[in-house]
Amino acid sequence: MLTVNPKYITDRNGRKMSVVLPIKEFKTIMEELEELEDIKLYDKAKDSKEPSIPIDKAFKMIDAKRKNKS
Repeated sequence: MLTVNPKYITDRNGRKMSVVLPIKEFKTIMEELEELEDIKLYDKAKDSKEPSIPIDKAFKMIDAKRKNKS
């Protein structure tokens, strides 16, 4: 479990306006969000009706497209 130690910036009335995090905690949160996004994309692709192709073939197709662009 991620432990977060935020510090809050408040307005004159004490309402929280912003959050300050140590950079290490911020980077950890960003990594977790990226992983969550990857999981969501994987689940979406898996549920898709699109046909799948082997990874080796996909890489060859990507390489071919890159070569055609240059």
